[in-house]
This record gives sequence, structure tokens and C-alpha cells, in this order.
Amino acid sequence: MSDHDHSHAEDHTTPPPEIQLRIKAMESLLVEMGVIDPAMMDAVVDFYERQVGPRNGARIVARAWADPTFKARLLKDPKAAIAELAMPGISGDHLVMVENRPGVHNMIVCTLCSCYPWQTMGLPPIWFKSAAYRSRAVSHPRDVLAEFGVAVPPETAIKVWDSNADIRYMVLPERPAGTDHMTEADLADLVTRDSMIGTALPLAPAKAAP
Repeated sequence: MSDHDHSHAEDHTTPPPEIQLRIKAMESLLVEMGVIDPAMMDAVVDFYERQVGPRNGARIVARAWADPTFKARLLKDPKAAIAELAMPGISGDHLVMVENRPGVHNMIVCTLCSCYPWQTMGLPPIWFKSAAYRSRAVSHPRDVLAEFGVAVPPETAIKVWDSNADIRYMVLPERPAGTDHMTEADLADLVTRDSMIGTALPLAPAKAAP
């Protein structure tokens, strides 16, 4: 699971520090010239990071929780199953779903770069691209999960899935207890970006966003 080819890693790595400085300088200059509005830029980033991406993934997870036949199709052929939801711009290409279930907890990483299913999960968090996470998620996954506040029982196996330029992984979290009465839309409110990475659990019903 962590031996995938990263031959295209150079296309997905974080830019070198000097390039980041140049980008920041250009951004500052464009703001000063009135070409771009920093508030609008922040809104665009927030839109993709917290609304479009994670909400798409949450909708997919909620449908799988609510519809066992859809769940089976999703695990077998994510592209075809996601196409059923008719979400604009979401193709499901190269996506592999991995299911959390009793005795098995999954988490995703990209050890050599930062390949990530942004279409379904939004922009990757900064820590996902950090060297510390990319190395320790593979070597010490249980410790990493504990640092995120996820206590995995000793008898539960932890599977780490290493994304690459050709394959993206997404975790299908376990449905929380006490949600049998909830609608699909309400279920989607329990799904967070980190629970689809595997570094968090879905929200409990009482903690769902209003």
C-alpha cells in the first residue's frame, strides 16, 4: 500500500521556498496595484477548501451510509457510482475508496509528494503535505492518529494507503451510532474532511454543524 510509483512526484510537490517567495511577492504587488482583492482570494480558497470539495465528499459518504447498494457500487467502482450523483466537475477518475469497519481503520498519505483527491475533498490541509506527516503516517500510524485525537484500539488494524500520480484514495468512515433516524442531508453534516483522510472520526450527531 505504500510502494506505489511516484514517478510524477515532481508535478505534485510543494514549490521550493524561493518559488513560494516569488509567488508571495507577485501576489503582494498585484494587491498593491489593485489587480486582485485579497478578501476575494481568501473567499475563493475557502470555497474550494471547505465548501466545494469536502461537501462533495460528504455527500458521497452520506449516500453510502444511507444506501447499502450504492455503498457496494462505490467500493467496487467509485467512478461509476459517483457519476450517479451527477455532481458537476466530479469525475471520480483514479479514485479508490477504502472502508473503515470494525477491526480496520484506514488513513491516506502521499509519501513522496502531496497527491490528494481534491475534487471530492477540497484543498489538502497543510499538514498533509508536511514531511513529518508523510513519513510518520507510514512508520508510526497509531502514534499519528493519537496526536490527532483518534484512539484506535490495539486489536484494530491500521491500513495506510499511499496515493500517487495515478491513484487517489478516500476513506469511507464508519457511520456513527445513533444516526438511524437521520436524513441523508443530516448525515452529510457529520462527515469532515479529516474523517475522509482517516485522521479523524465523523462527528457525533450532537456535534453536527447547525
